Amino acid sequence: MATLSLSQICRLALPVAAAMLLVTPALAKHHHRNNKRHPPPASQSAAPAPETPPATPVPGSRPQDMENGTEKSAQDKSRLDSSDDFLNQQKSHPKWDARPPRSKSAQSAPRTEAEPQTPDVVPTPPQKPTELEPEPPETAPQPAEKPEPPGEEKMLPDPRSADMPADTMPAEETACRERLKALGVEFEEHKAEHDAEIGCSIPYPVVLKTLGKSIGISPGTELNCQMAEAAARFMAEIVQPTAKAELGADLKSIDQGSAFVCRPRNGTRKLSEHAFGNALDIASFTLSDGRKIEVGPTPPEKDAKFLDAVRKAACGPFKTVLGPGADPDHALHFHLDLEPRRHGGTFCQ
Repeated sequence: MATLSLSQICRLALPVAAAMLLVTPALAKHHHRNNKRHPPPASQSAAPAPETPPATPVPGSRPQDMENGTEKSAQDKSRLDSSDDFLNQQKSHPKWDARPPRSKSAQSAPRTEAEPQTPDVVPTPPQKPTELEPEPPETAPQPAEKPEPPGEEKMLPDPRSADMPADTMPAEETACRERLKALGVEFEEHKAEHDAEIGCSIPYPVVLKTLGKSIGISPGTELNCQMAEAAARFMAEIVQPTAKAELGADLKSIDQGSAFVCRPRNGTRKLSEHAFGNALDIASFTLSDGRKIEVGPTPPEKDAKFLDAVRKAACGPFKTVLGPGADPDHALHFHLDLEPRRHGGTFCQ
């Protein structure tokens, strides 16, 4: 067999290579046309094609000779045709319209937001409306009234506060004084008591020197005549016989703690019965043998028996009776008064 030399092989290969270069573009163009006419079946189009980065076009170079220029143009045309085929396949994919494919280079590249365009005319902010000064009220608000101190609070009205003496003493007042004299009570007349601001009033007061023929009272006691008569009768008819029975001695005198005092009841705005000379506070009893029986929370046994008997007997002749145990204000005396109550009732504690 004859042996071909290297030069002969090269001569035979050149025509074959040239023919292949001419045939390749034609085959690629024919394949491209067939793809356009016959799209791939649904089963093939459903499968996503592998993403291949698009080929970067290479700028053409100056032809050096005919053979090199032909070869390069054929290669470029082949690359372009293959790129078109790839794009056509991607466009025919059903997901193309919803979300176009992104190249790997685009995915890896960081997102850059577009710079905002500066408007031709910069808008100026609206001017702040001028605040209107509030109009002064027609009537300036008055400051709250300062509460009055507890000692200056006005008392609740009492109809007895309006009592004033007449030019001539009423008949009932004259008769009361006659009864006091019959009981052996020594007394003096006193000018009318009246305080319009507080409300205290005694139109016809008397000042007691004694509570009977043998019973004294100290210090001087200013009361209205009705209260003076009730106290004198109580001492002569109740306390004197009780002292003789329980203690074996006569009642000599009593020490009073309060009679007429122009004041309200403690802790209230209601006038006390003392403000009308209608109450008497008894602090102690003195016997004919010199013993002194003091009103208190824990008296001796014999004294306590006497005091309890007097206290119980006072409820009836007097409308109010208070003493030790009723409240702290009456721990050291008996309070007796003639406060008018509904249906003539009494309050004894």
